[in-house]
Amino acid sequence: MKKEIILIGCGGHARSLIEVIESSDDYHIAGLIGCPNEVGSKIFDYSVIGSDSDLKDIRQRIFCAIVAIGQIGLSSRRKDMATYLEELKFTIPTISAKSSIVSKHASLGIGVTIFHGAIVNAGAVIGNNCILNSRALIEHDVTIGAQCHISTGVIINGGVSIGPGSFIGSNAMIREGLKIPANTVISAGKRIMQWPSRNE
Repeated sequence: MKKEIILIGCGGHARSLIEVIESSDDYHIAGLIGCPNEVGSKIFDYSVIGSDSDLKDIRQRIFCAIVAIGQIGLSSRRKDMATYLEELKFTIPTISAKSSIVSKHASLGIGVTIFHGAIVNAGAVIGNNCILNSRALIEHDVTIGAQCHISTGVIINGGVSIGPGSFIGSNAMIREGLKIPANTVISAGKRIMQWPSRNE
């Protein structure tokens, strides 16, 4: 039997996450949480059932929640909401698309979302509330800190360490063994062959 889950957020990232959840066999979307003016509207077939102020009451009947807010310009909002969900004692699962590949020897924190075609290889450690977007490749022994967003088509080679709160843009490539500090933003398409980067 599928568990009920609510999504926190109503933007583009939430739309993508809906499709990932629909592809899984684990959860049924009970609704979304948005801004007060969005309550009563629909995203695809799912209703916006409340705003942040309703979460305490919703927690009495729904036990699972996931942050569905994108990272760009909203990293503090994502982090604060994840903390609030923990305070309310929601279960915050890790959600993987059916088409993703996650090694049994990888370690995933809570609230990690893994999109279509993403690969997480052996020995990788992914921190809480990270986004691994479509076709991202996380190679062996990579460590990604909490609250990171790894965008579409990113390649992170073996042994790389990425600090918490970082954003790696689409189709970026990071050479093996590099250590990327916290809250780093790497633009789309960049080849990072050393750090500090020369934007190669």
